[in-house]
Amino acid sequence: MDHVTGLSCRECGRTFPLEALNACDWCFGPLEVAYDYDAVAAKVGRAGIAAGPPTMWRYRDLLPVADAQPVTLGAGWTPLVRADRLAAELGLGELWLKDDTVNPTGSFKDRVVSVALTKARQLGFKVAACASTGNLANSVAAHAARAGMTSVVFIPHDLEKAKVVTTAVYGGNVVAVEGTYDDVNRLCAELASEHPSWAFVNVNVRTYYAEGSKTLAFEVAEQLGWQAPDHVVVPIASGSQLTKIHKGFGELHAVGLLPEEPHVRVSGAQAAGCSPVATAFADGADAIRPVRPDTVAKSLAIGNPADGWYALQTIRSTGGSCGSVTDAEILDGIRLLARPEGIFAETAGGVTIATLANMAAHGVVRRDERVVAYVTGHGLKTVEALESSVGPTVTITPTLEAFAAAVDLDRGVDEELGPLAVLGQAHVDEQRPLGVGHGRELLAGEPRGRAASRPLAEAHDDRPRREPPHRPRRPHRRRRLFRRGAATCRCKKHDDRQ
Repeated sequence: MDHVTGLSCRECGRTFPLEALNACDWCFGPLEVAYDYDAVAAKVGRAGIAAGPPTMWRYRDLLPVADAQPVTLGAGWTPLVRADRLAAELGLGELWLKDDTVNPTGSFKDRVVSVALTKARQLGFKVAACASTGNLANSVAAHAARAGMTSVVFIPHDLEKAKVVTTAVYGGNVVAVEGTYDDVNRLCAELASEHPSWAFVNVNVRTYYAEGSKTLAFEVAEQLGWQAPDHVVVPIASGSQLTKIHKGFGELHAVGLLPEEPHVRVSGAQAAGCSPVATAFADGADAIRPVRPDTVAKSLAIGNPADGWYALQTIRSTGGSCGSVTDAEILDGIRLLARPEGIFAETAGGVTIATLANMAAHGVVRRDERVVAYVTGHGLKTVEALESSVGPTVTITPTLEAFAAAVDLDRGVDEELGPLAVLGQAHVDEQRPLGVGHGRELLAGEPRGRAASRPLAEAHDDRPRREPPHRPRRPHRRRRLFRRGAATCRCKKHDDRQ
């Protein structure tokens, strides 16, 4: 692994060997992987990357492990979606969505865990462990199962049920801790000292783990034709993901994959109920003051973010911004993404999209920029958050008359959105279009069902249609089955069991 020179302290610069270390023993600053970029540049190229696997491991020369068979479930190379309809709603020009909801366990955590457990296996660890707000627990349990390792994951006791189930199903050890994520993390830091033979992916092998997030930058640049975007919006939990995305764009230039030095504005998004970085940014402060989380976005509920200060410096140095949104705005953000683009994100995605909308409204994210928003987890992980606000548009009896009385697609036409399904008055107290508290709108150019195969005018044509010709019913025909020499019929009318 000649392209990796060792570990270095982000504060004092001291160097360390490639071992399970995460903090400097001199100044207690965090460590990060140091690369020989000249050595990487000598062997990496666009053609070689394109010929690699359709996963994050196509960038193995820019990652801190050298293993022909990494621990992987196939994470990465996720879609970069051109979001013109969402961009139009937000008043933006060019908007892209990096859709990491399609990763094997439904979040970007599959990237960082794949790197962490590949390195842990190289270092001889047999047990994989972590402190998690849910997504990391899913991924560690799944990757440990694939690698034949024992897993021990620690989660807050009030985690969403879906995240608990999708962790426990892999057969590892799931420990629910009474307290917040920060309480869980402190416990794991102590356990890492008590159990040095365990690989805590976000404690003693965190230095390698964090490098997996760089692939979110690598893929975006490649998918944009080896160009960097102008502006990215990234959710903030610990802050590590944001800093590594920024590092990733810089590394592509350092090894010659991006000929021009990228100047990507990096903006962060947090929930108002857990916004230590956004608060420091708004106050112009340098210190990150820990908070006690109280938000529906549990995957971002880290009140004392380990990389919060570094995320804040990255945002400021790149000319970005950092905002926070309320729980109500988070849920609106989930629907805002799902309705025009068909992507269902968890609450963290709602934070990103709602923050993007606010920044666009205030001119922080500009119309002339090429913008990428990172959607990092699937909505099926946090369905409880939406249970009270979405559901059936209307409930009817199984008759044509009931449907006609309840839903009228001809009424309520909006010039921008096209025909809207409108609820009838028989089953609701107020008349309002779908998508306003009930369900999703039917957008122009997208007729549903059989109407999709006909022009929109014909789809809602009220002219009478010719009834099919009457056909007399055929007389009942006795059906003979030969069983034990007797003629029998299976219908009730000719039941021979008299």
